[in-house]
This record gives sequence, structure tokens and C-alpha cells, in this order.
Amino acid sequence: DPQEQEGQNEETTAESETWRKKFLNKLQAAGICIEKHMVQDEKKVVHYVLLNAPWSVLCYYAEDLRLRLPLQALPNQASNWSDRVAKQLGVPSLLHEEVPNLPLDYYTCHFKVNKLAWFLGSNEQDTFFSSTQRHRILYEILATTPYGHLKQGEVGVDRLLSENVFAAAFPLHEGPFAVPADRLAPESLTERQVLFQYWARWQKWNRYQPLDHIRRYFGEKIALYFAWLGFYTGWLLPAAVVGTLVFIAGIFLMLSDIPAQEICESKDQYQMCPLCKECPQWQLSSICSMFKAGRLFDHGGTIFFSIFMSLWAVTFLEYWKRMNATLAHRWDCSDFEDIEERPRPQFTAMAPMTMENPITGAEEPYFPKRNRVKRVTAGLMVIIMMVRNKLSSLKHPVVPDGKLMAAGLYLQIAVVVMFLISIILYRAIISILVSRSGNFLFVASASRIASLTGSVVNLIFILILSKIYIALAHFLTKWEMHRTQTKYEDAFTFKVFVFQFVNFYSSPIYIAFFKGRFVGYPGHYKTLLGIRNEDCGAGGCLIELAQELLVIMVGKQVINNVQEIVIPKLKGWWQKYKLRSKKQKSKEAQLGLAQQVPWESNYELLVCEGLFDEYLEMVLQFGFITIFVAACPLAPLFALLNNWVEIRLDAQKFVCEYRRPVAERAQGIGIWFYILEVITHLAVISNAFLIAFTSDFLPRLYYQYTRASDLQGYVNFTLAYAPKHFASQHNVTCRYRAYRDENGRYSLTYWNLLAIRLGFIIVFEHVVFFIARVIDLMVPDIPESLEIKVKRERYLAKQALAENQVNLRASGLYSTAA
Repeated sequence: DPQEQEGQNEETTAESETWRKKFLNKLQAAGICIEKHMVQDEKKVVHYVLLNAPWSVLCYYAEDLRLRLPLQALPNQASNWSDRVAKQLGVPSLLHEEVPNLPLDYYTCHFKVNKLAWFLGSNEQDTFFSSTQRHRILYEILATTPYGHLKQGEVGVDRLLSENVFAAAFPLHEGPFAVPADRLAPESLTERQVLFQYWARWQKWNRYQPLDHIRRYFGEKIALYFAWLGFYTGWLLPAAVVGTLVFIAGIFLMLSDIPAQEICESKDQYQMCPLCKECPQWQLSSICSMFKAGRLFDHGGTIFFSIFMSLWAVTFLEYWKRMNATLAHRWDCSDFEDIEERPRPQFTAMAPMTMENPITGAEEPYFPKRNRVKRVTAGLMVIIMMVRNKLSSLKHPVVPDGKLMAAGLYLQIAVVVMFLISIILYRAIISILVSRSGNFLFVASASRIASLTGSVVNLIFILILSKIYIALAHFLTKWEMHRTQTKYEDAFTFKVFVFQFVNFYSSPIYIAFFKGRFVGYPGHYKTLLGIRNEDCGAGGCLIELAQELLVIMVGKQVINNVQEIVIPKLKGWWQKYKLRSKKQKSKEAQLGLAQQVPWESNYELLVCEGLFDEYLEMVLQFGFITIFVAACPLAPLFALLNNWVEIRLDAQKFVCEYRRPVAERAQGIGIWFYILEVITHLAVISNAFLIAFTSDFLPRLYYQYTRASDLQGYVNFTLAYAPKHFASQHNVTCRYRAYRDENGRYSLTYWNLLAIRLGFIIVFEHVVFFIARVIDLMVPDIPESLEIKVKRERYLAKQALAENQVNLRASGLYSTAA
């Protein structure tokens, strides 16, 4: 924009122009063909630089990047388990659909220029390299071309984009996604149109995803994400069915529950102690409906469902490992991280030394591990010093900026804890204010109103803090100098997930394991900052936890889906508005070409921001449906419904609304798999403690075996009498929920229950972990059919090598001495 440039610093503008010229000149020197176009109106001038690599450059970099090219074509035998079952039963598969232009499978090997004749289609230079391989080669050249001082990181197109030297850099989509009326034959569709017609449309919600087509167009990394998302969504179906059945069972148990009937029919029998200093006494019968609602989630079926979900999570991960191994082999990326992946361009430029790669034997840039460990730990040491000096060191920093950013990152955890405490105080204050309102309906629902509004406030805090963490984590991860893009993304992912875990799960963890545990008793209530500690609501903490989960999980899913639908539309409209604000006068228009050229239409699309947010959303969801599943058996059902929408939303974004991302290779879903494993183990422990300490299951069981098997009198059993000094001081006798005697000391029943609870936790964890270990041993990580296929390929490779040596001997080009 010439008007904007007039207002900029002249030195900055000149420096950008110098960098741009140097960069383009070096691209030409590397053999890249450059074609320039200009689009101009009254206010804006947009310069497009089209890049194309000739055959010689493609061959050189294909060997340098160790690209795998086809030696022999094979029929694509990929299938899903439901297809195989349907074929055996002789019935049509409801989920399968024939997608045109199915990519073939190939025997491949690393490309060598001097072995060009061995490769399939080597005589057809225009189609020998796929479009995604061409994009990878071009991006490698763009990412490694310097334009200034290497040690200052002045290298690569990414840095130029961040400095606004270029406005964008992207590969082109293969034509429009919409299918014209005159091209109805499936075989004539472009790859993008095939993906739109058979994947990104809402009508395809009940069809398998065309993973091989996704991989051919977007690369292995994006294809693996959609493969994992589809696999996870399919596994949610049995969990959702079982969870719904458990919830329905809770409805029938609620209707026939004896303690619920006792509370509802008690009238004035149980006069309860005030919930705050100014609050009045209340009747236990007033919580009839809330207590019944609590029984929907708190019954014997919860134990079964907790065990079921723990084993479900373990089995899901075991079978995903098998699926991942199959896809990695089929897409030739089984050895990507160990052999093929190259150092990041930023790492190459900034690394202080070189060292031989122990696997490939090539000399590569190296950053000492000891220095990296120092950088990771520096932030923790600085934050300790800063806390000790009351943050005064921030005014006069004596540490590098990276260390300060690390310190800031740790500060964010403290901020989360502060927000958590503020929400606890908010609930307590709102409960007091509502209780003082005088309105009977509000007074009776004070605790419920405080809890629900607190959940909404907590969700707002969560969404705000999430944005802050990501920016800080990006800076710190760059400072740590990770060698490859995979390690960089794993380190970044780990940092952000730790903060997001604290961010999203702190409030549910508080409700599940801490709320109501440190209340005290009448006359000796414990306080936080002068305000009485929160107690569980009328229906117990489990119903509050279910409410919190539904607000955070479902609320976040609804907000995310609305954002994914509305925000891209608004951004796309604004992008097109800026570029089409006036009538454009391009060279193409002057030549009479009415149709918009592809680079202009692609520039109007949105920037693809990667897969991190997509993975994070799903992994946090996985945590909600496993860690706290004892409190909300309907969570898997809501997750399933959301994911059905999520798959098509993400598909539409990548096919229709995003610029085409550079195709990246990947061996799996990275560190996300190990995070899922940790969540699975945490879920077992969490559900054991939920059932033992938050649920009423064990107290009811204890009462049935020691008092009455029909639970008659259970409500009176759970209520203690206020101490005598409290009754004489207030001239009233009241009850409160606890296992204490008339002096406020814990009764024998409390200690018996505590021993039962601790014993239950030990037994539950050992049984579930033992069964999970058995499942792990019974399900091999690699399918037997895949192991046979790999061995077969190795055998054929050795046989081909032996035949080649025989041919060389016969031609006189091979000697044993050599």
C-alpha cells in the first residue's frame, strides 16, 4: 500500500526493499524461474512473484531431501474393518463410498539422480514429481536462502514474512473447489474438487474419509491428523452408547431412590445449619429436586463406567498405534524422524558448531545439549529469584530476554492459580449476596446460582489466558534451539499443553477433590481471606462437577465451532474487501481476461495456521471424557456429536477457506500420543478418587452392610448435630452433613469410611492397571499382516540388489576386488 509506506520509517522501507532484492536474486542464482505480475488500483499495488523450479533443480533437491519416488506400482488395498466385516457378511457397507482417482500404492526408495532410469515415470518430467513434492522442494529453497547475516537469523522466507518484507508465501490450489456444471464425470475432477465433493461436504458426515486423497493433496502431516480424528471419533461411538445407557439407568434409580424419597418427604424434620453468618436456617426438604438430580450421576453404574472408560482409553491408544504403523508404512514415512528429517533452517543458521549425524553420517549443525538444558532451567531459576525479590528484578533485568520470557511463562501458572482463587471467592461472595437478597427463590438457589455463574466466569478466564500462553511458549521454544521441526513442535506442544491443562482443569479438579473438604463445622468454620470456605451444594459436589464439565466442555465446543464457522467467513470477506475495494487494473485484465487469475484468488483466502489448535481442542476433550467421566457419563456423547461436526468443519477450512499449506511429512501425531497416554493413567487415578471421596457410593454401601440394606434412615446417618456451644449461642438445634459427634470431633464412622475409601482406591487402581497391562501385551503395536509385508519388501529389495550385481558382473562393470 503506497499510502501506508509513506507513513513508515524510510530506513525500514529501504531495508525491506534491500532484503527483498537480495532474496529474489539468490533464488534466481539457485536456478529458480521467477515470473512477476502486478495488480493495481487507486490505492493499492500488489506484486505477485511466481516461482517455478526447473527439472535440474528438482532432481538435485529431491536427492538432497531424500525424497522417496516410486519403483513399482501396486493396487491400493487399503480398507476399513467395517468394509471387511460387510464383505464377509455379504452386505453393503454403509460407511464406504467409491472415490474417483484413487491413488495407487508403490514400492519406493530414496531418489538418486544417477539411478533415474530405475524410477517409474522418469521419462515424463512434468508428472514425475507430484505437486506436493514440488512444493516441498520450493519451500526448502525458500526456507534456507539467506538474505543477510546468518548468525542474526536473517535467512528464509518465514523471517521475511514476520518482518513484513513479503505479505504472504504459499503454494497454489489446483483450481477452484466448486465443480462446474459441464464437468460431472468423476474422473475429470481435479484433486481439490474430489476432496470437496467426497469429503468436505456436510452430506458426507457418515462416510469414511478419503485419507489417501488427503495425503496426496495436503501431505502426510495433515492426513495423519484427520486419520487420528476419524479413528478417535469412531471409537467414541461405543463409549457414547454405554455412557447413555448408564445415564438412563440413573434416571430409573433416581425414581426409586429411598434417601431421595426420605429428603422429599421430610418436610420440617431436618433443620439445617445456616450456610453463612447472615444466612437463615433452611429445611433439607428444600433440596429435593437437586438431590434427585445428583442421583442421575452418582450410582453403582458410575463404577462400571469408570472402569469401562479407563480400559477403553488404553485399548483405543493400542489400536491407534497399529493404525499409525500401517499408515506410516503405506505412506513411506516410517523412518522419517530418524533418517529423512533435516535440521530447521533457523537452527542451521544459529547453531554454533557442527557434528556428524550418528545415523546418516552427514555433517550437520549442532547445539550442545548442556546449553539447551541450561536454557530450559534458566527460566525456573529466574522466577524463584524474582518471587524472592518481589518481582523487583523486572524493573532492572540482569538476565537475557529469553530468560525473562521463560520467567514470564512460569508467572502464567501463578496467574492461573490467582484466577482460580478469585473464582472461589466469587462463588462465596455471590452466594452471600444472593442469600441476603430476601427473595425466597433466590435464597433457596443461592449456592446453585453462585456455582453456575462461577462456571461461566471461569470459561471466560480460560479463553483469555489461552491466547497469552501460546505467544509466550513460541518465544521460549525458539530460544531453546531445537534441531528439527518435529522436536520444535513437540517442545512447544508440551509447554502449551501443561498451561492449558492447568487452565482448563484447575476448576474441575478443585470441585472434585478440594471443595467441601476444609469447611469445618458450626462454630469452627474455616475461612480464606476472611470468607468462609465453600461447601458442596445441596446435591453434592458430583452434580456440581458434572455442571462444571458441561459448561466448560460443551461451552468451549460450541464457541469453537461457531468461531470456526463465522470467523473464517468474516476474515475471508474482509480480505476480499481490502483487495477488491476498487476496480483492479491488472495486466491480465488489460488483455481482456475476465476470469480472476489463481494467485489472486488464492491470496484472498486465509492463512493456514497449522494443526496445533485442532489437536489441542481434541486432546483437552479426551481429558474431559476420561479424567472426570465418573461425574458425567454423557460426556462421550457430547464429544461424539461435536467431532462429527468438527471433521467436516476442518475439511471445509482446508479445502475451501485456507490457502494451500506446504505439504509436510510426519511419522505420527508426535508428542500428542504420549500426552494421551499420560491422560489415560491420570484418568484411572482421578476416577478412583472421585468414586472414593466425592461420590456417595461407598458411604451407601457401608450403610447397607452395617445398618439397613434398603437404605432406610440413610439421610439421618449422614447428618451430624451442631455442637452444644453453637446451639446454645444461637438458641437453635440444627444439622449439617458430616460424620462428627456432638463436640465436632470425627466419629468412628468417619475413620471406618476413610479406611474403606483408601482401600477402594488401591484395589481400583491395581485392578484397572493390571487389566490395561494385559490389553497392552495382547495387542501388538504392529499388525501381523504389516510385519509380513515389511519382511517381504526387504526380501525383494535384497533379491533385486543381488540381481543387479549379477547384471553388473555380466557387463564387466563390477569386480570383486573393487
